[in-house]
Amino acid sequence: MTTLGIDIETFSDNSIDNGVYKYVDSPKFRILLFAFAFDNDPVQVLDLEQGEELPKDVKDALQLSGVVKTAFNANFERTCLSKTFGYANPEDWRCSMVLALSLGLPASLDGVAKVLKLDVQKDSAGKNLIKFFSIPCEPDLLNEGRTRHLPQDDPDGWERFKFYNGRDVDVERDIRGRLLKYAPSDFENHLWAIDQRINDRGVAIDPQLVENAIRIDEANSSYYLERAQKLTGLPNPNSPAQIKKWLEDQGMDKVGSLGKKLMPGLIKRAPNETVREVLRIRQATSRTSTAKYTKMADAVCQDGRVHGSLQFYGASHTGRWAGRIIQPQNLAKNHMTDLDLDTARQLLWSGDEEGIKMLFDDTADTLSQLVRTALVPAKGHKFVVSDFSAIEARVIAWLAGEKWRLDVFRSHGKIYEASASQMFHVPIESIKKGDPLRQKGKVAELALGYGGGSGALIQMGALDMGLSRDELPDIVEKWRNASPAIVMLWRDCNNAALTAVKKKTTVSLQKGLKFIYESGMLFIQLPSGRRIAFAKPRIEPDPTYGRDQLTYEGTGKSKQQLPGMPTNWVRLRTYGGKLVENIVQATARDCLAHAMTHVDEAGIPIVFHVHDELVAEVPEDGITPNDMSAIMCRKAAWMKGLPLKADGYETHYYKKD
Repeated sequence: MTTLGIDIETFSDNSIDNGVYKYVDSPKFRILLFAFAFDNDPVQVLDLEQGEELPKDVKDALQLSGVVKTAFNANFERTCLSKTFGYANPEDWRCSMVLALSLGLPASLDGVAKVLKLDVQKDSAGKNLIKFFSIPCEPDLLNEGRTRHLPQDDPDGWERFKFYNGRDVDVERDIRGRLLKYAPSDFENHLWAIDQRINDRGVAIDPQLVENAIRIDEANSSYYLERAQKLTGLPNPNSPAQIKKWLEDQGMDKVGSLGKKLMPGLIKRAPNETVREVLRIRQATSRTSTAKYTKMADAVCQDGRVHGSLQFYGASHTGRWAGRIIQPQNLAKNHMTDLDLDTARQLLWSGDEEGIKMLFDDTADTLSQLVRTALVPAKGHKFVVSDFSAIEARVIAWLAGEKWRLDVFRSHGKIYEASASQMFHVPIESIKKGDPLRQKGKVAELALGYGGGSGALIQMGALDMGLSRDELPDIVEKWRNASPAIVMLWRDCNNAALTAVKKKTTVSLQKGLKFIYESGMLFIQLPSGRRIAFAKPRIEPDPTYGRDQLTYEGTGKSKQQLPGMPTNWVRLRTYGGKLVENIVQATARDCLAHAMTHVDEAGIPIVFHVHDELVAEVPEDGITPNDMSAIMCRKAAWMKGLPLKADGYETHYYKKD
């Protein structure tokens, strides 16, 4: 099949920081250069800015389904070409960035080129030319009032710009040629096309709610700043350095961090009411969730919708989606009752700041809880929302063969109560909501499935639940004793990975799991048949435990960056529990992927999704939540025995049910 490799250079007065859809939404958007190559033909660069046009064979290829169109981050090229020429069908496209991410490689063209040590690499000098020709400039006397740089403003630079544009096609083609044997399956390609249509569709924003939220948040922040200045005498109490010194001057022990998780403890330690009030102000004004309103306002397109909020394969070791622009995966949760949420939303929509202050104690917290509700269906439509219930807990029980857990999920589903019953050897009927044993079962279930200990319990909020540090080791031991098959799965996966790398072989486990060493990579084949990858695996001694450990190269944080590699490309360590976490989350992702294809085939328009939840925009008299949940639970052959369950609701604004 013929392949058309493409790279374009563009101009817009809208910032690319708000996504490609807002970028092309400007009337000033234009494609400047169009570099292309059919198969292994020489690269050609068309200067569209200076009047050259696409030749007929390229126009035909863009429209023909028999020609595969490729690019690195193909969503950008596809969206720009769709805006300019109307060529939009994602089924005909392949994305080399997704190919790289599926192998655990960086998300940038030059990053992948460096990791693969290609002879032809993306030249960083081209970035300066992009800034010069593709981004607006400030008008002044020296540039005669221009708001952008044209080819005639720097003819030599323009020729270099064209050269670098062509080089990017070469780099992308080199990457694709090196990695093509690991190309995603036809199912994954189809899933990417569904993802593109979801991003094309976008989701509507309530403009009045967003506008009022921004105005009230700014007023609230100004009030708090003035109040903090008065209480502390500091010129800028928002400065961490200034406020830490002030707190220490007030008699508090050395303050290492002002993070939100530590703030409740700092407030408890406050020596007097003035310090407590300053810390509460800091807590109220440090919420980043209200900044989402500004991002929504910046990113919304002329059709009233935000597009491109999902990144396919954004989490490379699971294949899960990552959030972009408004990042729907990171929207603050609402914990109000439905009645309070609706009341608060109506007050915000009408701009009643005083009403919010009168009925709700914390304006910043109220605005934070209302962020989700800014996402709304189109007029005459509703959201139908459905998500998999306790999907990770179900998947790990299924993979490990933990029978009592599977029995719970196939019957009443009360896993917190059942876990406490197994841990503390009491009848499940005796454990009611609010029972301390249920709390212990809940925090254990949330924290301990992937090999974590007391630290994982603390991170999951065990101390905030009233548990003491002294009782945490006992909870860990009891949970592990009650879940021997899961503990065995950690060990089996760790041993399988070490053996596969040491012996350069394949090790098979239950449910179709395979650990495969191939061409300097460690692959884990999932029950679905999809593989997740770990680049350049190595067995090294673990200085902490005195045994072998698996390390690999990837994007992460480390004091020792690998020489000559992209920023944050480091050697990372992993272990059995972490591998199980990757496998479970990747399998849960595959469950959602199959659900998406079924929902899409049913003609139900998905507008976004969050973790294990799908959000569809349908007419008022359209499908019900039960209908969509039933469609989501249709199983593929590889899911045999997996006790899936989905629950749903319908709403006229997005919320956490």
